[in-house]
Amino acid sequence: MKDFLKQAQKLQSQLVEQLRAMRVEGSAGGGMVMLEMDGEHNVHSVKIEPQVLDEKDVSMLEDLIMAAFNDAHKKILEKTQESLKSITGLPLPF
Repeated sequence: MKDFLKQAQKLQSQLVEQLRAMRVEGSAGGGMVMLEMDGEHNVHSVKIEPQVLDEKDVSMLEDLIMAAFNDAHKKILEKTQESLKSITGLPLPF
């Protein structure tokens, strides 16, 4: 049992390390809004094309930022699943 717990801690440590190093880019509006997020869901940068601001449509900008965030979040989940599978060697049910 003790060896099992040590192995589980090692796997958890590997996953945390991979999540911290992971970077994804989420985008919306054909790349008009982009953001970079790490595996712990911290946003590191947001880029907005000037033409989005020229339109002065705050509601559209809010929607684009939210869509870019959701795109990045989805990519993080997919990469996390891939990392778990590579670390454990087991297929994941989700």
